Amino acid sequence: MSAGSSGAYSVEVESKYDVDETTPLPDWSALPGVVRVGEPEPRDLDARYLDTPAADLARAGVAVRRRLGGPDAGWHVKGPARAGGRTETQWPLEADVDPDAEPVVPPAVQDAVASIAEPPFTPLARVRNERTAYALLDADGREVAEFVDDHVRARDERRGVESSWREWEVELGPAGPADDEGRAAFFAAVDAAVFAAGGRPAASGSKLARALGH
Repeated sequence: MSAGSSGAYSVEVESKYDVDETTPLPDWSALPGVVRVGEPEPRDLDARYLDTPAADLARAGVAVRRRLGGPDAGWHVKGPARAGGRTETQWPLEADVDPDAEPVVPPAVQDAVASIAEPPFTPLARVRNERTAYALLDADGREVAEFVDDHVRARDERRGVESSWREWEVELGPAGPADDEGRAAFFAAVDAAVFAAGGRPAASGSKLARALGH
């Protein structure tokens, strides 16, 4: 991740999976480069998504959210999903945040999406997530990837529809493979471990898409 006046920028390389409430956690022992799994880290996450009334952001494949909780709390702009991953730019939270008040998109975030969307921005969805995160570590204790077990409650703010589900995500970390061949082999092993545990490929590309019924 790189930081600057326009926000902190990163590229997410990850896979998502749908699982049942009773699905046991995977066995990660066959993942390339992974020698142990870190201790579980609980995180209570609360994300509020916004868009224009005409859904300009959604049409461009962009999401704007304010997330509370976890190590990446802040304002995020997530770019369209591409073969190499999905870009994310982040800004810090304002000092005092009322989690139940309607978020106001900060000027810096408005500037970041100005080429595709202009105010007003109105509530789109709220996604609350009881997450348990596990670091998948190499022999030197470096993070090859992060695995998260998510229990999600969501509300489509425009339709008034609520939903809940469980899903898993595996995202490459700083010590993960950097070349395409290595990444392909790693995620093939992830798929095998997840499917052996009873998981399946995610039906939606993101929590926001699922919350909106896509």
